[in-house]
Amino acid sequence: MSDEGRNDVTVTDHQLSELAQQLRVDSVRAAAAAGSGHPTSSMSAAELMAVLLARHFRYDFERPDHPGNDRFVLSKGHASPLLYAAYKAVGAIDDDELLTFRKLGSRLEGHPTPRRLPWVETATGSLGQGLPVGVGMALAGKRLDRTGYRVWVLCGDSELAEGSIWEAAEHASFEHLDNLTAIVDVNRLGQRGPTRHGHDLDAYARRFAAFGWHTVEIDGHDVDAVDRAYGEAASTLGQPTVILARTLKGKGVAATEDREGLHGKPVKDADEAIEELGGIRDLRVEVRKPPAARVMHAARAGHLQLPPFQTGDEVATRDAYGQALAALGSGRGDIVALDGEVSDSTRAEYFAKEHPERFFECYIAEQQMVANAVGLAARGWVPYASTFAAFLTRAHDFVRMAAVSGAGINLVGSHAGVAIGQDGPSQMGLEDLAMFRSVHGSTVLYPCDAGQTAKLVAAMADHEGIRYLRTSRGKTPVIYGPDEEFPIGGSKVLRSSGRDRLTLVAAGVTVPEVLAAADALDREGIRVRVIDLYSVKPIDRATLREAAEQTGCLITVEDHREEGGLGDAVLDAFADGRPVPRLVRLAVRTMPGSATPEEQLHAAGIDAESIAAAARLLVEQAVVP
Repeated sequence: MSDEGRNDVTVTDHQLSELAQQLRVDSVRAAAAAGSGHPTSSMSAAELMAVLLARHFRYDFERPDHPGNDRFVLSKGHASPLLYAAYKAVGAIDDDELLTFRKLGSRLEGHPTPRRLPWVETATGSLGQGLPVGVGMALAGKRLDRTGYRVWVLCGDSELAEGSIWEAAEHASFEHLDNLTAIVDVNRLGQRGPTRHGHDLDAYARRFAAFGWHTVEIDGHDVDAVDRAYGEAASTLGQPTVILARTLKGKGVAATEDREGLHGKPVKDADEAIEELGGIRDLRVEVRKPPAARVMHAARAGHLQLPPFQTGDEVATRDAYGQALAALGSGRGDIVALDGEVSDSTRAEYFAKEHPERFFECYIAEQQMVANAVGLAARGWVPYASTFAAFLTRAHDFVRMAAVSGAGINLVGSHAGVAIGQDGPSQMGLEDLAMFRSVHGSTVLYPCDAGQTAKLVAAMADHEGIRYLRTSRGKTPVIYGPDEEFPIGGSKVLRSSGRDRLTLVAAGVTVPEVLAAADALDREGIRVRVIDLYSVKPIDRATLREAAEQTGCLITVEDHREEGGLGDAVLDAFADGRPVPRLVRLAVRTMPGSATPEEQLHAAGIDAESIAAAARLLVEQAVVP
């Protein structure tokens, strides 16, 4: 098969049908060897994959990072046998590796991840995520890379019930992503039975058309119809295209075709099924190479000059975030920013004004915002995505799957805690630290002043994994000088003496409160140590253990729920079997209402007065009114 021009010059329709049968056979074989998997979901999309590979996809499998490569996302990640069969067909893996599917140590996992395979763009398997991430990749291609690559996303019909699909559909249309093609394998059957709309292609078409997509309805097993649909998608300008392909689950084998109850199960008699499909084949596909392309975004534009902040000034950490991000964007051409239509509150608007070509407005669609960040990161950009801390919780599954992908993204949650004041509990991020601490390989940062925030914003850019920065609405005093450094994983000891009777541990808005409490206690002759634990994860175990050994008792103070936040992070520092110090956790335990920030902190028992009272009780020197 030739790699010159469109491959349809040398690849006949008969050969395409034979390739599709090979993909089916190898899907059956892989699942049979594993004793598990989803061959029937793979068999329905065989022609869709065969035609794409042989006639339309442009990709250099020896150079998966080639900037001109088309991108393919298997949104229906459970159909991984089809993907791995395709890799065999193009020569990326051999038959022996194909049969290691789902086995310990194999690269061919039950659902594909880029950690294992260089040709996988993003981890899928949590349905409804492939298309949103594909939108992010298409955004990169349309607005930033501009190398002409196309993004192809193979979806299942079941996942179209996910709201995230429709966030993606609206965003793609709004951004006129004509470099994006969604291919929907409408095989009628989900896990437990028929899907909501079955084979009603018009029902799906009406929905996509309402969002502004160009729609094409075809028989997904007719290779000529599939070929023409792909060509139509490539020639459609100004809007994304969705190809709605009517298919049969388990196609080609009488015992499985369009039958319920077979989802996620190997074909019962694999040898018989393989014979019915025409036997094992060893066809090879020459995928077209991408055109020469260059992306220059990795170059850094100049020296990074972070904004200066003067000790004693009062500056909100959200303001410092916006200023630092804008400065980072000036110093580095690979930085991009995204926001969920609250950039005037998160202060991402500072970046937007200075670098509008690298700013992405995602509107009130937090799942799509995170998905865009993952897609942009997959294309080599360094994204910072911001919204209220409370609203990031609805995108938790996207964050979780980003970690599975090994994606490097920066997420910033503003308006955290009861300290936001009168807006009330719906706007208060009180669970965000717990959420992000639970993510594999994550970094969780909670700065207390402007200078610390700026330094941490810059440090996040070169860190790995999911990085979360928590910022605050109200102004807080600048307590650190411009020469202070804040390594990730570190902390700052702000008060210390040889006569400390306990240690106060705080982060963010509670740092000024514990400092005020420490001053009040000192006037009473009670010396306490104060630790600013700005790096919640990874945590500074050494400093905490030293404080525990020397003072015997720790009080953690956090504007967050008791579960999973700062207190639990500190407790984890003593989870290695050593003696656990006495630990008291001051946190938000009630359901807040509307009140001033000062009233909120007091009602939660995390203001200076409450902290000092707790400390007096612990040292058995309670003051009698």
